[in-house]
Amino acid sequence: MKILIVEDNRKLGQFVRKGLEEQAYAALLVESLAGAREAFYADEFDVVVLDLGLPDGDGLDFLKEVRAGDSDASVIILSARGDVEDRISGLNLGADDYLSKPFSFAELLARVRSLTRRHDRNRKTVLDHAGVRMDLVTREVTFSDSKIELTQREYALLEYLLKNAGRVVTRTQISEAIWDCHFDMETNLIDVYIRKLRAKLKSVDDATSPIRTVRGVGYSMG
Repeated sequence: MKILIVEDNRKLGQFVRKGLEEQAYAALLVESLAGAREAFYADEFDVVVLDLGLPDGDGLDFLKEVRAGDSDASVIILSARGDVEDRISGLNLGADDYLSKPFSFAELLARVRSLTRRHDRNRKTVLDHAGVRMDLVTREVTFSDSKIELTQREYALLEYLLKNAGRVVTRTQISEAIWDCHFDMETNLIDVYIRKLRAKLKSVDDATSPIRTVRGVGYSMG
């Protein structure tokens, strides 16, 4: 489950992102309207947590764009604008929920979970490719019918590979999707996690691993 956080208060945004990641959500933080547009149209998100008072524009303009497109992402407005008129305006423009600042993270998390449960009823909840089966609701992962245990990062990486099954994803795409940053291409962090996944996913020997390396480009599932 991927969540886009649009919040120009970096400390607050990082607090929300960390909290969501601790609950095993893949969360990306951007701090401007331009950043929101760039991230949203480059990837698929299940939920957008949207601030309204952004340094380069109004978050409501972004909400209009989201609803004008073909995305079915849920949108939670998280704003200091807490008047009834502001709430009505946001909901009328297509927001699924509205939470005023200051807020309780526990309440935000409950609302995210409520929206994702609703979202799950209308979307594919099981990823199945090359012998790997991932249930996005129960978070159970099996390979060749054997259950495997994954860490939060391993799960997020495998989910990303499965959602892009049959396509080659670059190291840069992986680092931006899973770690929310552009890692120096010399780092071996991604390689380490790929090796960990392969060790858990292989059946008899490494030749059967569903994760394929495309030399000089990236990785592919199946």
